[in-house]
This record gives sequence, C-alpha cells and structure tokens, in this order.
Amino acid sequence: MEFWKEHPVLRIVLMAVLFVLAMVLVVKGWQMTGQLAGLGVMVLGVALLLVVLAIYNRPFQDR
Repeated sequence: MEFWKEHPVLRIVLMAVLFVLAMVLVVKGWQMTGQLAGLGVMVLGVALLLVVLAIYNRPFQDR
C-alpha cells in the first residue's frame, strides 16, 4: 500500500493524535486503581499505542 508513503504529513498527524489519546487513556485508567473499568481503559490505551506503532511501520513493509 503506497498510501502512507505518499501522505507523510497525514501519517505524522494521525500518529501524534493517537499517541496523545493513548497516553491520556493509560493515565486515566491508572488513576482508577482497583476498578475493573480502569484496566479496560488502560488496555484500550495500549491497543492504541500498538496502532500507532503499526502506522509508523507501514511505509517500511516489504511487498
């Protein structure tokens, strides 16, 4: 997929927004210590961090 190679600014902005959102979710979940909902919020934040990593790595895939 050449889309990410052709649109680097979009990729960078999307990664920055998702990274900040993920960090906010992780910190908010951490503040909910002892609650199961807090664990769910942190897991969602970590999943978003993995999405950011996948977006970062996408242009470097060999196909």
